Amino acid sequence: MYFQGIKDTSPETIIINNTLNWIRNVVIGCNFCPFAAKAMNTKTIRYIVMNTGEKEAYLNTLLQEFQHLDGNEATETVFIIFPDHFADFTAYLAMATIAERFLAKKKYEGIYQLASFHPQYLFAGSSPDDAANYTNRSPYPMLQILRETSISKALKHYANPENIPETNIDFARQKGLEYMRLLREGCIE
Repeated sequence: MYFQGIKDTSPETIIINNTLNWIRNVVIGCNFCPFAAKAMNTKTIRYIVMNTGEKEAYLNTLLQEFQHLDGNEATETVFIIFPDHFADFTAYLAMATIAERFLAKKKYEGIYQLASFHPQYLFAGSSPDDAANYTNRSPYPMLQILRETSISKALKHYANPENIPETNIDFARQKGLEYMRLLREGCIE
């Protein structure tokens, strides 16, 4: 389903709108992803809300979304959102690892890439109160499927793309933990 700020009160729409707010206000607003604005502005983002955390279900959804992207060049990226599952970050990481292996097993490595976002995201070696974690802290546990070709094209027009993670971390730390926490919390209706 495609949504761009639709106002209704169904749980799925609220979840998608919260995700949209996070993309606008945090990802684009903090310039954490230099090509997110284009996908948002051209309305080429697809949102899938998963109401289960069962392995077979999320792997089937991943495969369906890989196949959707194969046949729909107009879809730039897909967010698979797990609002009621994988609240525990360790369980989420296990799911994300399984998803990465599945991507490779289905021969989509090099075609698509998965990005990970979670409300309790914690970079290896960081502390929970490090503002840098907010570069990947989202309103819900989610996986993003990105097209490798789109990433390559976008990075050609971005000076020093290898510095993006460090720039993001520096920005978040300069803003501070409270600022980043409030910014993300402000995205949730």
